Amino acid sequence: MRKLAIALAIMAGTMGSGVEARSQYDATITRTTYNIPHITSDSWQGVGYGVAYAYAQDNFCMLAEEFATVAGERSLYFGPEATSVLGFSEVDNLTSDIFYRGRIDVPQLREGWDRQSKPAQGLVDGYVAGYNRFLSDTGVDGLPEACRNQPWVREITRDDMLRLNEKQMLLASSLALAPGIATAAPPGSNLASASQDLSFPQLSQHEDLRFGSNGWAFGSEATADGKGLLIGNPHFPWEGPARFWQLHVQGPDGFDAMGVGLAGTPMPTLGFNKDIAWTHTVTAARHFTLYALALSPDDPTVYLVDGEPEQMDSYEVTVPMPDGAEPVTRTLYSTRFGPIVTLPQSGVIWSGAAAFALQDANMGNQRAIDTWLGIGMAKNVQEVEAVISETLGIPWVNTIVADREGNALHADITAVPNVSAEMIEACATPFSGLVAHLVTLLDGSRADCNWRKDYSGSTAGLMPASDQASRIRQDYVTNSNDSYWISNPATPYRQLSPILGKFEQALSLRSRSNFIETEAALSAAKMDHDTAKQLVFGNKSLAADMVVEPLLEMCGERAGLTVGCEALSGWDRLFEADSSGAYLFAEFWEKIRRRNDLWQVPFDAADPVNTPRDLIKNRDLLDILAETVTELDEAGIEPDARWGDVFVRPHGEDRIGLHGGPGVAGVLNMQRGRKVEGGMVPQHGSSYIQIVSFDENGPVADAILSYSQSTNPASLHYSDQTRNYAAKTWHRLPFSAEEIEAEKIGESLHLTE
Repeated sequence: MRKLAIALAIMAGTMGSGVEARSQYDATITRTTYNIPHITSDSWQGVGYGVAYAYAQDNFCMLAEEFATVAGERSLYFGPEATSVLGFSEVDNLTSDIFYRGRIDVPQLREGWDRQSKPAQGLVDGYVAGYNRFLSDTGVDGLPEACRNQPWVREITRDDMLRLNEKQMLLASSLALAPGIATAAPPGSNLASASQDLSFPQLSQHEDLRFGSNGWAFGSEATADGKGLLIGNPHFPWEGPARFWQLHVQGPDGFDAMGVGLAGTPMPTLGFNKDIAWTHTVTAARHFTLYALALSPDDPTVYLVDGEPEQMDSYEVTVPMPDGAEPVTRTLYSTRFGPIVTLPQSGVIWSGAAAFALQDANMGNQRAIDTWLGIGMAKNVQEVEAVISETLGIPWVNTIVADREGNALHADITAVPNVSAEMIEACATPFSGLVAHLVTLLDGSRADCNWRKDYSGSTAGLMPASDQASRIRQDYVTNSNDSYWISNPATPYRQLSPILGKFEQALSLRSRSNFIETEAALSAAKMDHDTAKQLVFGNKSLAADMVVEPLLEMCGERAGLTVGCEALSGWDRLFEADSSGAYLFAEFWEKIRRRNDLWQVPFDAADPVNTPRDLIKNRDLLDILAETVTELDEAGIEPDARWGDVFVRPHGEDRIGLHGGPGVAGVLNMQRGRKVEGGMVPQHGSSYIQIVSFDENGPVADAILSYSQSTNPASLHYSDQTRNYAAKTWHRLPFSAEEIEAEKIGESLHLTE
């Protein structure tokens, strides 16, 4: 077998070497149905140039605001007390600015840039040029209303792209705890006292984290045609820069991949080529560790390592303020293990005796572009596995792949701390066991508790791929954000380091629903596109299947519950737009799901898909149901309201009723809503859904982008695919030259400079 040919070619920077000397940017953009751009160029600079221009056409204002955000300029332009999304959580702008200015090390990123491959450098520099070209062509007074003539709109530089990439790498780690880093201060200081009144993030159970996804890869034994088939169902935000955007890139060296990327991504990071299709799901592995530090009794900024004192590094961060106000300056602190962090609600506090530091495996991860370039060039699952293993550039997601040869891959291989089970045990503190279900806490008073460094350079301290989980099968693999332990119930994986996720512990209801529904589908028929569509949009609730019938049996024992019981009795147990009573159950289930007295049959590691089960008929469940009915009445919502009348996407005067429901209720097609008057609007959930198989000509791909291509309400493509999603109407994606020509919208745009 050739030695990681693609990975090594990328790492050596040889891909496209024949054209990278060109200084001219040159790209062609052809739009097809739903405004999907097909970007063609014979240089990597040209690819980045064309992708950026096309993205700006659809989402310029959102991206321009994101560049202001990662530069730490939100307070200056939007006010320090206003809020924005940091990662997946809402924080005040001052906290956001302090984090970005204090924790994103631009000089270090510039050094890392010099080690990037030529293709990666070309893509990034091309993206900068393409973004600036769009701004020049359009002019600030010709931009969409949201950013027209705004002072925060400006040309960008390479540094802006480096910051944005770093932010994307930290989404599921440091960024989630950013407020605790930005406000960490020594005990007794004014900031430390004020911080007690601030809203901090908390360490959360994995199933409650604000991201997710489902992914399936079916091999030759499970598909109707004997080739591979993939279903991608990532759950991502409906608003903000973490939205997906569809694109197709045809670049140097035969690169030809279609799919989606996030804001600032210069090529598809989830999609397909003519031989493979891939998707990602957020992994249960932990990408950071906390270190408990023993402090000097004389100085809370001095910590002890092997009995020797070490002074914390301190550095001032200055944030400019609007209207000529004095800048805000704050001092941040860091250690050999990383920055100091405080999370008071979780017990992570900087006291006179102890402090906590956070070490993040994705800090400075600049390998991801090369990793996704390698995936986009791969011809089978083995080549994908080789690329992600060699680069360790995947930041925080599982990789699920099907190929035309009929192989299915699930690889939970990411940038994760090189911390073994033995090291976790040897480096435990008295507090470690109490928080082990939430975070890996190590002893920072010992130098030998730092991550083991089997590699040098950018992967120093990261766990080798050989110690992580990966498997190739010919039936199927799937993941719904639980750990590596089970991706096919027939063959659980061997036990690995706890930092990679739970082993022989209860699965989420969504994971259990996945296995139940997948096995049921395969028992009825071999997997094909029609079966896949029914699976991904089945909208069944495992919680409802387990709870509603015994609850209704209890209803006859109590008077005064007629309304709630009748609403649940008439509910079809689905989260379809026309399902009456679904909202009542969703609100009821949220109140009871964390109880430890729900089930008669406890979890059994020998039967993880079907346990725990059998509802304990606690009489207070009826009280909670009555309480839920009262709350709905106060909100003006009938208990038997149609789900699609409560869960809607507004667009002007229109209200698009949606399907999909809460993942914590065991709904595969997860949609989480934000409450508004009269119901909810979509906030996070099924986004780019793709079903990809292969025929003799290439990929066969059906897809829907639930929130559509554009964030501009004035665009024709602000909600066109949202209506498709609501109606479950799929789009067969054009991939070949003939298919693209048949769906072409207007004239192609040729850009050069």
